[in-house]
Amino acid sequence: MTTAPAAESFAALQDSDEEDNMTSRPVEVIETVISSLEQEGSAMVNHSDDGYLWKFKYGSVDVFVQLSGETDEDTLTVWSPVHKLPVQNEPEMMRKLLEMNCGNTFEACFGLLDDSIVVFSARTLMDINPSEISRLMTIVASIADDNDEELLKNYPAA
Repeated sequence: MTTAPAAESFAALQDSDEEDNMTSRPVEVIETVISSLEQEGSAMVNHSDDGYLWKFKYGSVDVFVQLSGETDEDTLTVWSPVHKLPVQNEPEMMRKLLEMNCGNTFEACFGLLDDSIVVFSARTLMDINPSEISRLMTIVASIADDNDEELLKNYPAA
């Protein structure tokens, strides 16, 4: 299990005068957060007309970060696959995930993406600040890493 970065990591991303003021481009903030979270030089980035897509390893999971652009209307999306479907006892697992969504996942949630269970969070860039970007990325990575092995053990592939 991987531990979340220390509070100093978050403080470095905040503007010392006004936390609500975006002091860096979102791309720079995302790359700073990834450099503090990723392991073993695992980070990769793809830049296209559709925006940016990063992938990095955090503990035992892969984490994806997508930025659709850099305007207020664009979206930061973070997700991490934790299990593939189908699984044994799928209704029991779905109930467990719904219960966890109702209090254990903060601004993230468990969901389905294609045939994968993922930890997911998304937010528009309007009024976002560096600490919020860091928090979303850290929450998704931590929740995924904290739960993937237990889900794989308790709900094996069908």
